[in-house]
Amino acid sequence: MSHLSPALYATLADVVPDLHVHCIDPWCVIGSTAALLLGAEVGAADVDVLTSRADAEALMAHWAQRRELAFMPADGDRFRSHFARFRFPGAPVEVMGALELHADEGWRPVRPGKLVLAGVNGLAVPVPCVEDQIRLCESFGRPKDLQRAALLKQLSEERP
Repeated sequence: MSHLSPALYATLADVVPDLHVHCIDPWCVIGSTAALLLGAEVGAADVDVLTSRADAEALMAHWAQRRELAFMPADGDRFRSHFARFRFPGAPVEVMGALELHADEGWRPVRPGKLVLAGVNGLAVPVPCVEDQIRLCESFGRPKDLQRAALLKQLSEERP
């Protein structure tokens, strides 16, 4: 895929086979990488992976040597999960097991919605469909998420 940077491509080539093998429950890529994989004109500095809590544990064990133990995610008052960040040669990978979002009604699980498969050189990468990515970005509500939602809306308007 020409719109992927070599670093992001290398990371996906490294991690996606492991995700297919080590995750028992459904998982998906979210955030900027997911938007990019569906064709949005966004930059992506890392790979955000949404998993179950159990699968996050499995990945923490499998990738233990790559884990950045000192890293603390931002927005801890807005998001919580069984979180770990891992170093890969191309880009960092952030795993969020059982991600929850704090809203007016309290903590609620983040549900990715309908998943579609994005192809990356023969690898099937599950990502939320464009409509569900827009919903997720708008629910997250941060400026970068709202900007991504606007770009995804533009993308969906350009496609028949």
